[in-house]
Amino acid sequence: MLLTEKPADGVAVVTLNRPEAMNALSKALRAALHEALQALEVDPEVRVIVLTGAGERAFTAGLDLKELGGDPDGLRAANAVEPSENPAWAVIACKKPVIGAINGVAITGGFELALACDVLICSTNARFADTHARVGITPGWGLSQKLSRVIGPYRAKELSLSGNFLDAKTAYEWGLANRVVEPADLMPMAIKLAADMATIDTEMLVTYKAMIDDGYELSLRRGLELEHARSTVHNRHVTPEMVEARRAGIQARGRGQG
Repeated sequence: MLLTEKPADGVAVVTLNRPEAMNALSKALRAALHEALQALEVDPEVRVIVLTGAGERAFTAGLDLKELGGDPDGLRAANAVEPSENPAWAVIACKKPVIGAINGVAITGGFELALACDVLICSTNARFADTHARVGITPGWGLSQKLSRVIGPYRAKELSLSGNFLDAKTAYEWGLANRVVEPADLMPMAIKLAADMATIDTEMLVTYKAMIDDGYELSLRRGLELEHARSTVHNRHVTPEMVEARRAGIQARGRGQG
C-alpha cells in the first residue's frame, strides 16, 4: 500500500502503491502516509523526501470513491484537518523538503496532495485536474487557496470552474511544475535533485524551508521582518571560518557543474 526506500545518501522515496486503484487515497493509505512522513522526519539518515505514485497512470486519483460510497460519513475526509486523514496536511507538516514526482494524473485530492509538496518534477504523462465543482463538493485540503497562489487567480479559476485537465507542458509554462521530463527520467531526476539538496545540513534545510513558507504567508514587509529576526538568531552562530570552509566546497561543486 505504501513503499519507503532509501535509494541515495540522505534521500527517501515514498511511493503510494495502489496502482490497480490509481493510487487512490484510502483511509488506510492516508494514515500510512502520515506515519511514514513522521518517521522520516525524525530519521537522521534522511534529509529530503521524494513522494510519487506507483505505475505511470496516476500519482493519485484523490480520495477512494469506492470506499466513500460504502461509508455514509465518508465525505468527512474531504474536510479532515488531522494529518492522519488529510494527506496534504501530512506533507505540509513535514519539516524536511518533499519533492513530488508526478508520474501520471493528479486529480482533485491528488492535485491537492501535489500542491502540498515543495517542488514538483513531472513526467510528460502528468496531468492535473480539479473536479471538485463537477462532483458538487468544495475542496478542503487547500486547493482553492494554494493553486491561485502558484499560478494566479485567473488560471486557477479556469481550471477549477471547468474541471479541465492541465497537461505537463502547460503546467510547467504556468509555473506549477519545476521541470518536465520523459517518464523514464522522472525518478532519476527527482532523486538527483533530492540528493543535491541532501548535501546541505538538515538543520539548514529545515530552517530555510520554514523561512520561505512562513514568510510567504505574510506581506512583503512582514516577511522581510521575519527573515531579519530569524537570520539574526541563526547567523549569530556562524563564524567566518565556517563560511570559508564551505566556500571551497561550493567552488569545487561549481567547477564540476560547469
